[in-house]
Amino acid sequence: MADLLAPRVTPRLAREPLTALDDGSRCLALLAADACDDRKAIDIQLIRVDGVGYLTDWFVICSGASTSQVRAICRSVEERLERERGRRPLRIEGLEGGRWVLIDYGELIVHVMSPAARSFYDLESFWGHGEMEHYAAPP
Repeated sequence: MADLLAPRVTPRLAREPLTALDDGSRCLALLAADACDDRKAIDIQLIRVDGVGYLTDWFVICSGASTSQVRAICRSVEERLERERGRRPLRIEGLEGGRWVLIDYGELIVHVMSPAARSFYDLESFWGHGEMEHYAAPP
């Protein structure tokens, strides 16, 4: 039973190349997670919510230890998705405060949060009925 409840770990090196994936929204989510990892984001989670909600297909949720790191993670996501997929966000909310930044790409929403905001809002529990996938950085 514990195996069923444990989040699935997807190491970057063990995955198929991003260009080979047939799910475009998952590919975008993995690319965003990689960009978060480039700026040392904490506890990167992917949640597939296309079957349980109408807002988006995927969430990427991560934390930054400071407002500066939160902003750097957001810049990394924006730059990477624009450079590699030609995608610009539909909107960005919360960048000024730096406690919780939401980057909306339509089929993907990236949440970059301070540890305190992440603990308080607990999006992983709220969207716990979605398919969770813990991002594991390469060794």
